[in-house]
Amino acid sequence: MLGIGANKQRLPQPQDALPGRNDAMPLHDAHYVHGRPLRAGPDAFAGLAQVQFGMGCFWGAERKFWSLPGVVTTAVGYSGGYTPNPSYREVCSGQTGHTEAVLVVYDPAQVSFDTLLQTFWENHDPTQGMRQGNDVGTQYRSAIYCSDEDQYRAALASRDAFQARLREAGYGEISTEIAFPAPTFYYAEDEHQQYLAKNPMGYCGLGGTGVSCPIGVGA
Repeated sequence: MLGIGANKQRLPQPQDALPGRNDAMPLHDAHYVHGRPLRAGPDAFAGLAQVQFGMGCFWGAERKFWSLPGVVTTAVGYSGGYTPNPSYREVCSGQTGHTEAVLVVYDPAQVSFDTLLQTFWENHDPTQGMRQGNDVGTQYRSAIYCSDEDQYRAALASRDAFQARLREAGYGEISTEIAFPAPTFYYAEDEHQQYLAKNPMGYCGLGGTGVSCPIGVGA
């Protein structure tokens, strides 16, 4: 098994990942900002769509999405790795394979997937690999985990369009992981949900490249 001091910029092999646990973390199932449920079950959110975004520390990333008109609810958690129901400390050890992710549940009649993608691309640097600014580790990698093939195709097309703009601005290659179907989303502990609404002066390491994403403007 990998030690706590292992290279946190390298994903663990499945057999080396922490075992996790059978039970999910306790969760107060109400959004701190608007009170709607966090768990996006089929009964609670019939007719809505969802997607998972990883773009560095999930505290600041979640705030970018909960304020968008048409987004019904958001939650932070862990996704893309191997360890079931991990803790925050376990994810930060680099031994789970998960990235910090934001679950976005939205009404496609009120907000387009393109708008969500534009928010994603313009609010972090997707060329940094296993880091985001001063936050270093596999848990900070960029990711889009899609719920259907239309989302997947749109995400790939948006990546290619944004890549062209980034090259023009002198940036390297996008390292964002784009996957369908989306992996299991494990909800983070209550203290991390809507963290920056509870702690307005809390840490937010989110920062974009300053390059505009051409989605929705004829690109």
